[in-house]
Amino acid sequence: MNEQRSAFILGAFVCAGLIAMGLIISSSVLRFKEYERVVVVKGLAEQEMPADVAVWPISFTAASNDLTDLYASMEVNTQQIISYLQASGFAMEEITATAPVVTDKLAREYGSQEVSMRYAAAQVITVYSDKIDRVRTSQGNVAELGKKGIALSGNEYNQKTQFLFTRLNDIKPTMIEEATRNARAAAEKLASDANSQIGKLKRANQGQFTIEDRDTNTPYLKKIRVVSTVEYYLAD
Repeated sequence: MNEQRSAFILGAFVCAGLIAMGLIISSSVLRFKEYERVVVVKGLAEQEMPADVAVWPISFTAASNDLTDLYASMEVNTQQIISYLQASGFAMEEITATAPVVTDKLAREYGSQEVSMRYAAAQVITVYSDKIDRVRTSQGNVAELGKKGIALSGNEYNQKTQFLFTRLNDIKPTMIEEATRNARAAAEKLASDANSQIGKLKRANQGQFTIEDRDTNTPYLKKIRVVSTVEYYLAD
């Protein structure tokens, strides 16, 4: 009889333990599933900034049947362009000149004796400056060099003026903060629509910054943007 009673009591304890364990596991599963409820949103931050560096290549050409005269002409043209730039307010430290590239048209495989000028030379003088307004003004007056007999060229893609924005690190923190704030606002709206609320942050991705011209007519104005991706838990 005592053995039966002991077995009954032991069985009761085992049963109670299993029930308690089942309740704990069930509660844990419910909490786990609750934490699986997330919302993923994106936040945009956009800002317009003026360029702070200009790279202005000035390319020019000359031709002659005499190689010595050609080099002399290119040297004169180089000095005239540098003088123009200095008079426009640029320092010599902002001006660099490449060596002229000379082509002998008769030395080409498809050359002929009918060329009017045997030698042609091309050269580039580059202005690298943070004086954006001065670069733009000087570009507008560059026709003055043409009046001095300098044959300017520059239709090639790699010889167009570039306007750069180099101070991204100065505005990164505020833009990331704005993008994150906008993402949270979007998450709160989605949670509200779902009769829920935002919980803890699960994951955040800063995203990549992009710098583009505001439009084709104003390359000296830059549009900077970043899109942050943020993931929040939902809590009832």
